[in-house]
Amino acid sequence: MTDITVPTSSRAASAAGTTSSLYRAVWRWHFYAGLFALPFLIVLAVTGALYLFRDEIDGLIHADLKRVEAQATAQTAPSAMVAAALNAYPGTAAKYLPPASPDASAEVVVKTSAGSKLSVFVNPYDGRVLGDIPDKGTVIGIVRQIHSLAFFGPIANGLIEIAAGWAILLVATGIYLWWPRGQAGGVVTVRGTPKRRMWWRDVHAVTGLFAGFFILFLAVTGMPWSIVWGKYVNEWANGSNFGYPAGVRVAVPMSDEHLAHTGPTTWSLEQARMPESGLASAGGGPIGLDAAVAVFDRLGLAKGYAIALPGGPTGVYSGSVYPDDLSQQRVVHLDQYSGKPLIDMSFADYGPLGKGLEWGINVHMGQEYGLANQLVMLAVCAAIVLMSVSAGVMWWKRRPRGSFGVPPAPSDRRVLRGVVGILAVGGIVFPLVGASLLVMLALDTALTRRKA
Repeated sequence: MTDITVPTSSRAASAAGTTSSLYRAVWRWHFYAGLFALPFLIVLAVTGALYLFRDEIDGLIHADLKRVEAQATAQTAPSAMVAAALNAYPGTAAKYLPPASPDASAEVVVKTSAGSKLSVFVNPYDGRVLGDIPDKGTVIGIVRQIHSLAFFGPIANGLIEIAAGWAILLVATGIYLWWPRGQAGGVVTVRGTPKRRMWWRDVHAVTGLFAGFFILFLAVTGMPWSIVWGKYVNEWANGSNFGYPAGVRVAVPMSDEHLAHTGPTTWSLEQARMPESGLASAGGGPIGLDAAVAVFDRLGLAKGYAIALPGGPTGVYSGSVYPDDLSQQRVVHLDQYSGKPLIDMSFADYGPLGKGLEWGINVHMGQEYGLANQLVMLAVCAAIVLMSVSAGVMWWKRRPRGSFGVPPAPSDRRVLRGVVGILAVGGIVFPLVGASLLVMLALDTALTRRKA
């Protein structure tokens, strides 16, 4: 057998070719990820930045409905405020929100005969109806629906899951493209002026370096709200001791109603089943809203809690509060006849998975660490917009006239298959992302064959 020695120069050329092919493959898929995800990321960043300051914005815009003059006199009974709301807006009361502070109004959610829901605001000192807004129709309520694309229907909402997955791909491929390869600048500094493409490239890369971790965090912690992955993970979390609060597993009659159907709740409790009230004892009847509010106050629910009213003879009073302080999250269901707590769940009752998910969601929403949390997330949102704009400018300056400017395919197709194989792992974890990956791969194959 004859030994064949490959010259050093040939081995070096082969290694350089492989490196070049890998770079091109990663760059090509970074381009594809940006092509799909950047429009969504801009929408998510702008609406997310607004939502960080939801209390401040809604409090300012809807001050005439949400704010009243604090008085030293006693407040009107909750049942009287609900009656006043129903007198002004006939229908069925579905929810009551006691004033969260002395200068806050009370809110009654009314389901009208037409099937729509209205949030009716009442002055708690004199019982005067201040006005109404469609349920979830505040400025920030609409911003939140746009943020999740729920405003545009369930199909559009599914695109958020895909965009989040591609955002993860953008960060991973972006770090590879940023990785220093002997260049003197563009690693943590910006070269040139805005007239040059290099300046925009460096702005994009350096901003991505510092914001990449936070973008990954936002993408991952935003996934629980997704229409496919989030739904199934939620069901799994609520079916194991790692996520579902142990307090639910008590000997009380359970209905087929879920907590999410009564109003906003924590992600990990959306699939929690509602308990049922027992039948009224002889001569007894429902305790009424006033007594239920007194029980919730005595149990120590944090200010700002909401009460979902019983939906029928076996319904319950469900008090829930999700303040900035995770330790004060709580859900209490009362038997509507005896006033006895059927279930009392708090953050301490969550399993490790539930606690971790709720912490991530709280930080994602900018409410876990106060103003500092808001400002950091605001900076990340600004970074996402800057990176998206700089990517667009880079593409515009680089693309050949009359061409879409897709980065060249690698000369070694085996490298491309390896990169796609790695991406497929993420596609298995996130099914909608995997489906979009297959579509993009088919388009890429067609584009490559057309040029061949």
